[in-house]
Amino acid sequence: MSKRKVAIIASGGGLDSAYKVLNIATAAAATEAEVAIFFTFEALAIIHKDAATMLTMGPGKEHYVEGFKRANVPSISELLEVARETGVKMIACQMTMDVTGMTKEMFVDGVEVGGAVTFLDFAYDADVTVTF
Repeated sequence: MSKRKVAIIASGGGLDSAYKVLNIATAAAATEAEVAIFFTFEALAIIHKDAATMLTMGPGKEHYVEGFKRANVPSISELLEVARETGVKMIACQMTMDVTGMTKEMFVDGVEVGGAVTFLDFAYDADVTVTF
């Protein structure tokens, strides 16, 4: 049997979106699935080296931050490290980078840069596709 493939499109840039994306990605990787995340628009903040200061929780959701601490949920930087270590392919959207002026050097280690076609080459054969 071939390895399962999970394709994730991340476009939201809030702390809640980051947790959703990385939770699904790392859980899928833990089940030995091949995982790729395409970070576009505001989601580039998730993989930015300054994510800790860039990612905020939306209004009315602040209680989750305390809940994450109480439940010992790993930080976004820790989850990104787990993703990298488990082979999750992280793709930063070239078009969004061009529009915003971001460069690859602004992102954490392990991020590759590619366009929609780069992601679609992976996603065409995916068993599951998720969008956040």
